Amino acid sequence: MSILDNIVEEKRSAVSRAQHEVPQADLEKMSAARKEWRGFAAALEHPGVRLIAEIKRASPSRGDIKPDLDPVETARAYAAGGAAALSVLTDKPFFKGSAEDLKQARKATCLPVLRKDFIVTPYQVYETCAMGADAMLLIVRILDDETLCTLHKLALGLGLDVLTEVYDEQDAGRANRIGASLVGINNRNLADFQTDVCHAGRMASRLSPDVSLVALSGISSADDIRRTLASGIRRFLVGEALVRDADPVALIRQWVSFSADTAYGGCAREIEAADGCG
Repeated sequence: MSILDNIVEEKRSAVSRAQHEVPQADLEKMSAARKEWRGFAAALEHPGVRLIAEIKRASPSRGDIKPDLDPVETARAYAAGGAAALSVLTDKPFFKGSAEDLKQARKATCLPVLRKDFIVTPYQVYETCAMGADAMLLIVRILDDETLCTLHKLALGLGLDVLTEVYDEQDAGRANRIGASLVGINNRNLADFQTDVCHAGRMASRLSPDVSLVALSGISSADDIRRTLASGIRRFLVGEALVRDADPVALIRQWVSFSADTAYGGCAREIEAADGCG
């Protein structure tokens, strides 16, 4: 089994255990009673570079990144730097995250918060809403068509924004078919965890032209930001680079100050060559 298969299998087992502790009916009541929302998708529509800054302790491919990370301190630093939104890993076995991390990070700032996890059941959608997230991630390739559509509709119906993650053309086609309006293109292939920061730019044209695109994974330098800007994508989700940096406030400020004039055409030239135009 691949790392992704292991994660999904463990997630289904975790959901089964959680349902015995907190029935779905209880989560549905909490979701219905929720009153405070922050617009995640709306925050990404403002002009310029929009950065989703991620709270991330570890990953299956990189191991420990910052096990002692303080979600409150980190969230405040990201907000001070000018991040548009937060992303919080809530998976414990593989990423050492938790729902408590999300709650603390959201309470520490006024930024909208994405729950980043492996959502495979309706139970988790209600759970996401009940824990206070403003948005959630849906990974196309771990869901069949019916489940993808069901979870997407349920989340939107509850008031959650949805960041739909794709990797290849097949994923993109499925995201288009469910009408996903906010799509993250993963630069990391979840089959082998290899990363190519130009991948999102190459995939952008496969999505509907009215979709808001986000580049996910592998962004670690000013050049990566410039290359991606040159491909027409101005929204980014960044985790490890910010967590490891000694001064994430300064790093975010630098990156969000970039404009199209600072773009570096490395990926753009690669895309042209791939399309037979360069």
